[in-house]
Amino acid sequence: MLDLLWSAFGFVIAISVLVCFHEFGHYWMARRLGVKVLRFSLGWGKPLRSHLSRDGVEWSIAPWPIGGYVKLLDEREGPVPPSMRHMAFNNQSVGRRMAILAAGPAFNFLLAILLYWGTLVVGVPGMKPVLAPPPAQSAAAQAGLQGGEEVTALDGRPVPTWSVLSTDLIDESLKARSLLLQVRSADGHERVVTIDLSQVRVDPEYLFEDLGLRPFRPSIPPVVAEVAPGSAAEAAGFQAGDRLLSRDGQPISDWQAWADWVGANPGAVAQVEVERSGARRKLEVVIGAVEGQPTRGLFGATAHVPPELWQHLRAEWQLDPVSALPAAARQTWQMSALTLRMLWKMVVGELSLKNISGPIQIAQVAGISVQSGLVSFLTFMAVISISLGVLNLLPVPMLDGGHLLLYAIEGLRGRPLSERVQAASQYIGFAFIGLLMLLAFYNDIMRFV
Repeated sequence: MLDLLWSAFGFVIAISVLVCFHEFGHYWMARRLGVKVLRFSLGWGKPLRSHLSRDGVEWSIAPWPIGGYVKLLDEREGPVPPSMRHMAFNNQSVGRRMAILAAGPAFNFLLAILLYWGTLVVGVPGMKPVLAPPPAQSAAAQAGLQGGEEVTALDGRPVPTWSVLSTDLIDESLKARSLLLQVRSADGHERVVTIDLSQVRVDPEYLFEDLGLRPFRPSIPPVVAEVAPGSAAEAAGFQAGDRLLSRDGQPISDWQAWADWVGANPGAVAQVEVERSGARRKLEVVIGAVEGQPTRGLFGATAHVPPELWQHLRAEWQLDPVSALPAAARQTWQMSALTLRMLWKMVVGELSLKNISGPIQIAQVAGISVQSGLVSFLTFMAVISISLGVLNLLPVPMLDGGHLLLYAIEGLRGRPLSERVQAASQYIGFAFIGLLMLLAFYNDIMRFV
């Protein structure tokens, strides 16, 4: 329930801020071009409270807090006094109408730059991009990469944290046939390694598995920190503080080795020797199971991780205010281009439609980011703001991009398309958005299940 409340809180705050900033872009540009703004609403529905400013704009708060809207003077929506016809949106030139529409997505990109700038000035915590030993048949192993090496650059760009490396790998894999990684070994020796992508699936669901690039994880002692109620561990009598010594006579080297065996053996029965309060005892455990493809084993206990274990792997990406601005702009550009590339790959069938996420998934990530701290939540908002900007620029009727396309055609023809054609395009756009939302909800529900 607590996670659900955090998800709802994060989702409402993020979407409200991002949509209102988008609408403020329309408002700001309309005012600059002399178009009359009738209302700016925070939220949807019948206004709960309104205030009429001196310039005639009604500022209102509505009960449904998801986003907001801007209402412009328009002869197509009601009678307009002759003295104000020059201020109506529909009487503006094609260029002015396009500028007002484009300002919404533009403000989403501007907000993303500001959010990224703020996180870079404060400092983005992360982990050093140190590699775990790659699987034998992976692309990384074939390229000669070794465990313990730290990635310092990808195609010449510095890589400060593992999070940056992950994004860059997805981006580069969608547009290149090979990767140039500069790595540094523990003794300080640096070299450049080329990874062939010809046999690698670029879908993010499989990319890192095929690449064989995984973050290095220090050896975690096999000591139980907490036992979940109703779990296989509780039923067998395990307690917090137990150190796992052996399984069926085989030594347990670290927690990861135990977790790997458990995951691969659902339903198995094992004799586990533990050390508790200086004494040894044997416990018989029946490994639980988590249904899936494939079914995985479940023990039901967490490991005790000493705080100092990860200290040498911690990193922070922090820049001064001046250097952070171009870096934030580059991040926004990269994420925008990556979003477009992924959309195109899905259209042509090179990426799975499972990559499309809807409100449920966004809310879950929002809740996690809120609980992870301010920097995490601001980064989440930046990514969603970019997605909102890119989505609205798609040439789909009902979206800003669809209207921009119609106005561009009007500018080329010298006259607008017929009302019949415009109405038909709106129906097509409505159907497209409806199908897209259904697909997004389906993906979210399947992930949740």
